[in-house]
Amino acid sequence: MKLLSGKTALITGASSGIGKSIAKLFAEQGANVVITARREKELSYLAGEIRELGGRANLYVGDVTEEKSAQQVVDFTLSNFGALDIAVNNAGTLGPSLPVGDISLSEWLQVLNTNLSSAFLGAKYQVPAMRESGGGSIVFISSFVGYTVGLPNMSAYSASKAGMVGLAKALATECAQDGIRVNALLPGGTDTPMGREASNTPEAIAFVESIHAMKRLAKPEEIAKSALYLASDNSSFSTGTALLVDGGVSINKT
Repeated sequence: MKLLSGKTALITGASSGIGKSIAKLFAEQGANVVITARREKELSYLAGEIRELGGRANLYVGDVTEEKSAQQVVDFTLSNFGALDIAVNNAGTLGPSLPVGDISLSEWLQVLNTNLSSAFLGAKYQVPAMRESGGGSIVFISSFVGYTVGLPNMSAYSASKAGMVGLAKALATECAQDGIRVNALLPGGTDTPMGREASNTPEAIAFVESIHAMKRLAKPEEIAKSALYLASDNSSFSTGTALLVDGGVSINKT
């Protein structure tokens, strides 16, 4: 039995990495998927992949930092599939790798807008749509960085990702009576284009692998499976959680 049969899922930042893997897995598990990001070419290719495998996917090109886009992609989802049951707010950016004294205010705000404010804007329109659908599941893709581990030169990223956990906890209490669950998923180091941007040499990759108890990076597909758990009824009594899927990086001391 497919875990998401009859459900409709919206995934932001779906053009690559974790978001792409989530979209493909959700479609395989029976969901109608709406994929959104800024890059139309990549979204079109992904939608084609999903359809070739028998899934249902529509794409919306937009910018998660713009409120108009956040509203329109929900309207687009409702007009195409009639409901919104699942939302994965995954879009994100690393921002500059600099000491806090060298980060400009515009750089700081760009990271917070892309990672945290976009999650707020998404939820602002996703929650009312889910109320109309009788409930749902919202997942914020956060990070162990800023939650269980501090890394130098990542203050904006850390603050934005920690803020997503706080947002999830607040919304979980706010929305529980409407049948809406809200959780944060915190991946460890993952082999994605953004991950390779942060660790762009063999030495850097080896270091990141070494700080994980499992001594390796995650595959995006592994993170997608945990997102599926939070999206599906398998997590029906879970809300307000910060689910670490981090290969033991948060507890590793060796």
